[in-house]
Amino acid sequence: MEIPWLDTEQLSFPDINLALQEPNGLLAVGGDLSGERLVSAYQAGVFPWYEEGQPILWWSPNPRCVLFPSRVHISRSMRKLMRTDRFEIRCDTAFADVIERCAAPRSYTDGTWITSAMKAAYIDLHNQGIAHSIEVWENNELQGGLYGLAIGRVFFGESMFSRVASASKLALVSLCRQLEQWDYPIIDCQVDNPHLRSMGAEMLPRQQFAEYLARFATGGGQEQPWRISWGYS
Repeated sequence: MEIPWLDTEQLSFPDINLALQEPNGLLAVGGDLSGERLVSAYQAGVFPWYEEGQPILWWSPNPRCVLFPSRVHISRSMRKLMRTDRFEIRCDTAFADVIERCAAPRSYTDGTWITSAMKAAYIDLHNQGIAHSIEVWENNELQGGLYGLAIGRVFFGESMFSRVASASKLALVSLCRQLEQWDYPIIDCQVDNPHLRSMGAEMLPRQQFAEYLARFATGGGQEQPWRISWGYS
């Protein structure tokens, strides 16, 4: 199957059921990272994922890795950590720093899919109240966190990082607890990996995922008090 190119004027995406099986979910190439296109893409179950120097690649893998906030796995050691006052959880106080650290090289690879254009696009979405960061602070030092988009009542997770053990897990647990209070039914985790599976992530057939989006990913960012410090109670 030939992968269609998206020109800069075209905002609609091809039918996600036309995505390739190998590589899993590649749907379209090209287009841009305007806020309008990105929100439209996520609502359609599509996200950008590419490396510097490549054209923008748009993906919709099947099955889809998701996490239901009410089912997040909290280990005994995590519960013990949450009972301490070692870390403070904040939201939307250092979005640019979080995305910059998520883009930094990892021990297992020198590359990153968070290109300079991606950073600029998501910072713009943050300024619009659509993209958010959950941050783990220790003695006023940013030690871990994650970022993603809130569209309607779906959170679309993008990336996370840790500078100390368990910091990204703590950010995800904190996010799940808050989203459960706000009645968000699902977090899109995009691509399966052992770290997310250990936190309770599941694989959902694309059609079921699309049904969640049709029901809950409507409108813009939810009117919630994101810029707050979160506790564990």
